[in-house]
Amino acid sequence: MPASRSDLFALFDRLAIKTVTKEHPPVFTVEEAKKVHDDIPGGHCKNLFCKDEKGVLWLIVALEDSVINLKAAPAKIGSKRLTFGKPDLLLEILGVEPGSVTPFGLINDTAVRTNVILDARMMDQEKLNYHPLANTATTTIAAADLLTFIRACGHDPRIVAVSEPLP
Repeated sequence: MPASRSDLFALFDRLAIKTVTKEHPPVFTVEEAKKVHDDIPGGHCKNLFCKDEKGVLWLIVALEDSVINLKAAPAKIGSKRLTFGKPDLLLEILGVEPGSVTPFGLINDTAVRTNVILDARMMDQEKLNYHPLANTATTTIAAADLLTFIRACGHDPRIVAVSEPLP
């Protein structure tokens, strides 16, 4: 059984991570999310759950307006050709449904199968926003605390300039 929002928040408490969560209607795309997060401070993000041709799993996390070129990304992160992970694999590994992909899902990857890539431009933000395991809320966390959380889940996140430069 995947971790619940209560389990996630309990881990934040154990790690002394302060967060703020705002409830909202479900959002499934960056465009829908933009309509509900105007009053939520910090960088708003998107998450790409991918698998390479060797079966290695990747979670690429970047600001919502970032352009991630999946053909160029493998050279930047040291992977093979990337494709999006299937919904059943996403549920199995991160315990979330499509539309709710979040680095907080790493709480469910107890086998540490996912390589975590945090875009460098995103990590320049003081506060970041992600779904707390479901797309019906947004949780704000400090960028430094995001790293603490990911490491507490057993992952070694890499900060990489994976997004394309903005025009």
